[in-house]
Parts: sequence; structure tokens; C-alpha cells
Amino acid sequence: MSGLNLVTLLVPAYDPAINFYTETLGFALLEDSASLTNDGQPKRWVVVQPPSQTQPQTPGESTSATGPKVGGANILLAEADGPEQMSLVGRQFGGRVGFFWSVQDFWGTYERLRNKGVEFASEPRKEVYGTVVVFSDYLGNKWDLLGPVE
Repeated sequence: MSGLNLVTLLVPAYDPAINFYTETLGFALLEDSASLTNDGQPKRWVVVQPPSQTQPQTPGESTSATGPKVGGANILLAEADGPEQMSLVGRQFGGRVGFFWSVQDFWGTYERLRNKGVEFASEPRKEVYGTVVVFSDYLGNKWDLLGPVE
């Protein structure tokens, strides 16, 4: 399959990131396996998938080569290694929205996230491309939550 399979998101530690993306946002944990850095140090290969993918990948199925089965990339949670990477955690996109998450049930997803304590930058608004609201993840990375045109 051709396409963009994974995007990397720097996190300070794996477990809090897994908890936020699975418990708060409702993503699926596709893979959490032992791996090695380029210099042979142990690390984990942790991949999460948005719940809006139409044909979810089977949990435990390797994501390194195959990528997602359908529309959209999964997120590789990468533990920051060293001061330079740690300085970029939460600001990899220079204060801009870095992720655009499209959902069919905008209002249901919005309410679920609000009830989980997710912080939104404003109230949702209608645009020509659909309903949108900006939120921040637990590290401060900005996301657009996008719903279809009504």
C-alpha cells in the first residue's frame, strides 16, 4: 500500500502518552513492542491509531512496514532522547496546529473529549469545510477536530 503510514510525535515518556491517547482521546494501541535505537539502546515501538479509521488495524499487527490499512496515518509515540528532543516536546509544530483529526460524529466526539477534560482553544465554529475546533493534547500540541459539512 502506498501512502503516509506513520507520523512521529515526541513524548517525554511512553506510558503517560499511551494513557492520554487511548483513555482520553480513544485511540487504539496498535503496537507496543521492544526495539532498539540506531546506536543499539533499548526503546519501545509504540503506535496508536485514531478511532475514526474506517478499517482498524488488528492490535498487535506490526505497523512498521504495512502502515495503516485505510485512510490516514497512525502516530508513532517516540520517547524524547536527550536535551534537544526534550526541548521540542509539545512544540514540534511551532505553535501551529500539527494534527487534523476528521470525525463523522463531531458533536459526540467533542462532548466526549470535553467530559474527559480536554482543553479547547475556543467554541466550535462552522467553516465552509465543516465544523472545527482547536484543542491541545496533554503536552500542548495543537489539534484540529474536524466534522463534516452540515
